[in-house]
Amino acid sequence: MKNQLLNLTFEIEIQAGEKLTIPDNFVEGFGKGKWLITIQPNLTISITHSHNSFLNSYSLEDEGLYDDY
Repeated sequence: MKNQLLNLTFEIEIQAGEKLTIPDNFVEGFGKGKWLITIQPNLTISITHSHNSFLNSYSLEDEGLYDDY
């Protein structure tokens, strides 16, 4: 059985004014066969936990509810 790389993923960040360049040795690594090359934006969603919903729901009637804890 021959070892075969099935998926190779790189994450890069391009700053303003920069251009994407692909190193020659990377391009030379492609040989005979079928290749699928995909370039897509990384749409990672940053989730920030907020406790505002709890704080906004607190009312004066709730005063003392949690004193035993």
